[in-house]
Amino acid sequence: QVQLVESGGGLVQPGGSLRLSCAASGFAISRYELNWYRQSPGKERELVATITSVGGIRSFADSVKGRFTISRDNTKNTLYLQMNNLRPEDTAVYYCNAPYWHSWGQGTQVTVSS
Repeated sequence: QVQLVESGGGLVQPGGSLRLSCAASGFAISRYELNWYRQSPGKERELVATITSVGGIRSFADSVKGRFTISRDNTKNTLYLQMNNLRPEDTAVYYCNAPYWHSWGQGTQVTVSS
């Protein structure tokens, strides 16, 4: 079955770091542009970062520039999001996806709090 599964979220203190993973199965990610999104309570889902099929970074949301890094390992068929200097405002469910993807997964919860 074709799917993307997020993991790596959790509770972290402000200023802390987390590394999120997005494991693909049923297809190879090597030819696909990939994205991280997030959604906070009461807000619409927003695009966090985009990485091209060859690892180039297209964009970051203004709120995460300089703090987050998107990367991929095509051999492991996995997308990553390194999140540093986390802020309470980063609290959200984080999702991975590809352009025109058929559905959203469960995401992984990131909570930044003391």
